[in-house]
Amino acid sequence: MPNRLQHETSPYLLQHANNPVDWYPWSNEAFQRAQDENKPVLVSIGYAACHWCHVMEHESFEDDSVAAFMNEHFINIKVDREEHPDVDHLYMDALQAMTGAGGWPLNMFVTPDRKPFYGGTYFPPKSMYGRSSWMEIVTALHRAWLEKPEEVQLQSTQMLAHLKQASLIATVKPDEKKIEKQDIETIVKNLLQQADREFGGFGGAPKFPATGAIQFLLEYYHFQKDKENGLATAALEHALLSLNKMIEGGIYDQIGGGFSRYATDNDWLVPHFEKMLYDNALLLDVLSFAYQITKEERYRRVITETIDFCNRELRSADAEGFYCALDADSEGVEGKYYTWTWQDWKALMNDVHPAVAAYFGVQEDGNWEHTNILNEAIPTATILETYSLSAKAWDEHLTVAKNKLFTKRQERIRPSTDDKILLSWNALMNIALVKAATALDEERYLQQAEKQIEWLLQTFIQGEHVNHTYKNGTAKITAKLDDYAYLIAALLQLASATGKEQYLHKANELMQITADDFINEDHNFFYFSSVQQTDIVVRKIELYDGATPAANSVMMENLWIMGNLYERSDWLEQSTEMMFAMKQSAVRYPTSFARWAIFIQQYEAGQKQLIIAGNQAEAILKDWKKEIHPEIYAFAQTVSSTLPALKNKYLDGGTLLYLCEGFACRQPVASLAALGL
Repeated sequence: MPNRLQHETSPYLLQHANNPVDWYPWSNEAFQRAQDENKPVLVSIGYAACHWCHVMEHESFEDDSVAAFMNEHFINIKVDREEHPDVDHLYMDALQAMTGAGGWPLNMFVTPDRKPFYGGTYFPPKSMYGRSSWMEIVTALHRAWLEKPEEVQLQSTQMLAHLKQASLIATVKPDEKKIEKQDIETIVKNLLQQADREFGGFGGAPKFPATGAIQFLLEYYHFQKDKENGLATAALEHALLSLNKMIEGGIYDQIGGGFSRYATDNDWLVPHFEKMLYDNALLLDVLSFAYQITKEERYRRVITETIDFCNRELRSADAEGFYCALDADSEGVEGKYYTWTWQDWKALMNDVHPAVAAYFGVQEDGNWEHTNILNEAIPTATILETYSLSAKAWDEHLTVAKNKLFTKRQERIRPSTDDKILLSWNALMNIALVKAATALDEERYLQQAEKQIEWLLQTFIQGEHVNHTYKNGTAKITAKLDDYAYLIAALLQLASATGKEQYLHKANELMQITADDFINEDHNFFYFSSVQQTDIVVRKIELYDGATPAANSVMMENLWIMGNLYERSDWLEQSTEMMFAMKQSAVRYPTSFARWAIFIQQYEAGQKQLIIAGNQAEAILKDWKKEIHPEIYAFAQTVSSTLPALKNKYLDGGTLLYLCEGFACRQPVASLAALGL
């Protein structure tokens, strides 16, 4: 019989709707019952594309005897971490404090007043891998709850105190409030110390895209390239090596485009096959910048293929929004949709040039678990030489082969789609579309971004209330800080790309709500959850740039841009105070605080604002966008405006360019060349 999760919209929760476990969704009702019956609460957190979540469900949560024990002695809650990232952050912090590690599924045992006292990730059905079985864990915790209640309460109280302490931000001394060139060089050196010089990326397996670190290195090269700086050359080489190795590897879908979540090996061959919207958005962003710097055609190709993938497989059929993810598994097997056995290959590709199999690394015994993950195993130049092919002939062979493989793959059973739409991740995708439009000079991507942002604003915002997730015609769950931060950033990008002032006004409205509902008591940083929420025992300040940028690091940039546009000295001061507070973390651990490091570098390079005002402003802005100036926010003004930074700058019948910094502008000039940049 279906449990309470049958009424939810999250695909992850619906996957558990027929478990014999009496699951609750995250709700006050569940905790009230726990209080009434004096039972501990299991908060089990995962997401739809999580492979080990599926494994544990099958092994334990579908077992009638296991479920009966859980139902009798615990109140059991299932949480989709993407619907409730604040819940996930809180209990993941607790787990890492308890064990030094994290991951999903995240199984946290908490008191009826939501305080964590024991946690873990995957537990097998029988003791193995040095792990206790799930039944051993729940049995021991049931006994502890009955026999040692004082110890449980003490441990949970101490953990809560630790989590509150962890959210405090150290005060910065006045003499530390400066950014020097040496700080930037130290960041570069620290990044390159962690660099895998052979296969790209940072550190060993598992390997994640680390787009923020790559972006920082690319920008460092841009700022330093004319100064005969050997460190700049090394930065560029490693950034491009990292992108190239990902593009060549199995982490990139060679047939359908788009990137998987991460690679389980050092050389990017074997991905964890789930495909997340945010990963692809962030990779599109950094690939667009790489293309602007290098003009390498492979980056244009991958950008186009990845956007095509997102539009084809993640875009809603009846809306402008993008779904969250594609599962790693199909037919119960990880990667089955994407891999090819030798028999599969021969049956389909027998009449295709043998160079294609060599190029994709296809082997009779397979290159992974007796099957083949397609990758660029042999460079194109080697293929041309080895098989005596012209570039044109090879391109024709490859195109035919990819079309055949793609068509055949479409006949397979697809991985399931997590078809909820998140505001935050869609805002990241909007930024990616704008960046791609600018880099490739593709108007269609900009038009799509404008349509999408209008849909997001209409769908997720109801008066002053902003929602976090949408599915089946309903937007729900109070928005988190990353929803606001990323949406404001997307609006600012669109305003800069289009010169449309309405995007700035909407960004300003959202900034006001963020200041009212999320600001910390220090008036610098922001809590991740809104003051309107009452279901979180500790409001966390998220600082770590993980799979997605920390919302606070994005807000730091938003405050700087908006502070200049609206001439709000308090916003500018807040932005720089956040930066100074995080400088030491960014310098020492740049892979973990990459977005902070990017802003610090732009600050040191001399952040400015360019206002182009007049009837030719749009044409001049388009020419400006062909150049690379990540430290300068540009806006084209084609009509008069009362916006503080734009006021009295519009020139009817002519066009002037104002380069401004800290509410002061240089003497206006009439052309880009006259700016002297």
